Amino acid sequence: MNLKTIRDMGDLEGKKVLVRADLNVPAKDGIISDASRIGRFAPTAELLAGKGARVVIITHFGRPEGKDMKFSCAFLAPALSKYVGKSVEFAPDALLGATAASGLKDGEIALLENVRFYPEEEANDPAFAEKLAEGFDFFVNDAFSAAHRAHASTEGITKYLPSFAGLLMEEEIAALSKALEHPARPSVAIVAGAKISTKLELLANLAKKVDTILIGGAMANTFLFAVGENIGDSLAERDMAGTAKKILEAAKGKIVLPMDAVVAVSLEAPSRTARFSDIAPDEKILDIGSESVKLFKEKIAASKTLLMNGPVGLFEVKPFDKATTDLARFIISRVKAGELAAVAGGGDTVSALEQSGAASGFTYISTAGGAFLEWLEGKTLPAIPPLEK
Repeated sequence: MNLKTIRDMGDLEGKKVLVRADLNVPAKDGIISDASRIGRFAPTAELLAGKGARVVIITHFGRPEGKDMKFSCAFLAPALSKYVGKSVEFAPDALLGATAASGLKDGEIALLENVRFYPEEEANDPAFAEKLAEGFDFFVNDAFSAAHRAHASTEGITKYLPSFAGLLMEEEIAALSKALEHPARPSVAIVAGAKISTKLELLANLAKKVDTILIGGAMANTFLFAVGENIGDSLAERDMAGTAKKILEAAKGKIVLPMDAVVAVSLEAPSRTARFSDIAPDEKILDIGSESVKLFKEKIAASKTLLMNGPVGLFEVKPFDKATTDLARFIISRVKAGELAAVAGGGDTVSALEQSGAASGFTYISTAGGAFLEWLEGKTLPAIPPLEK
C-alpha cells in the first residue's frame, strides 16, 4: 500500500495541521490505567511540531450520547504533554480547531474536546467535516484503530484537506500487510473468541491467506460439537454446527482443533485436564489442555509468520490462563531466536499478552480492535483509501 505520509509533507513551518488520533484510553475518574495509545501516537505529534507545524489534535473518548462531560478529553492534555515533552493546550470544543491553531506558535500543540460530543461525527455529516477542516492547511490521520469507521473526522474531512498518514497509521498498515498479504511461509494464525458467528468472514479470509489456523477459546467448542465431540456443559453456539462444518470443509484441512481441555463444573470448583470423551455432562471447557498446547506449539514451530487474535482460554481467571501464557511465551522465544515474525491484535488478545508478560516480545502488537479484525477479514477500511498516493 503506497501511502502519503507525514514524511511527504515538506516544509511545515507555520502550517496549521489537524491530526486525528485515537486517545480512547482506559481511564476512570481521569486516572489512566493504560497509556500505551498515547505513547504510540506521541511520535507523530513530536515530528510535526519539530517541523514547525501548529499541531491541533482531535480524538474521541468513549461513547457519549451528546455532550456528556464525564467523557471530556480535558484530562488527556496533561497526559499527552508528558509524552511529547511540552505543554499541550486544551480547547473545550471540537469545532474550535481554527481558533486553537491561531493561538499557537510554530511547534506548539493543542488538543480539542471529544469529537463524539457531536452526533454529526458518527453520521459523517459533510457540513460538519467541512467545519472541522476550516482554517487548516493539512490533515493527518494517525488513528488506525478508528479507520474502519467512516466518520467525519476520519473519512469525511479528507474531502476538504490534503490528507496524510501519521507514523502509527503507517506502522500498523505496514506490519499487518506484511503478516497477512506478504508473509514468510509457512504462516499460522491463532483465532479464538466466544463465538464463530462474529468471526465467519475472518475465518473465510484467513483460510485463503495462511497455511494453518489454530482454533481456541469458546469458539473451538462449537467446532468440536459440530464434529461430534463431547463438550459437556460448555459455552458453544450449537445452532451454528452446520456453519462450522462448512468452514472446516472450505478450509481444506488448514483448521486445527484442540485435542483435550481443562474443565471444571464452575470457576470456583477444582479443574482437571480431560479428553473430550471423558468430560462429564455438568463440566465446562475453560482452557485447552496440555496435549493441545503441545500440538499448537508444533504447528507454530513449523511456521515463520504468526497472527494472533484471541486468548485460547478464559485467561481472566486462573488457572485457565495457563495455555495462553504457555503459547505466548513459546511464541516470543521463537521471535527472539529470529525464527518467527509474530503479530497480534484485539482487545482481549493484548490484555492476555500483557498479563502473561509476553506483549513486548511480539514482533508487533496492534493498537486496534475492530479495525484489526476488519483488516483480517479482508475488508477495505474507509479511512485508508484517501491516504493513498
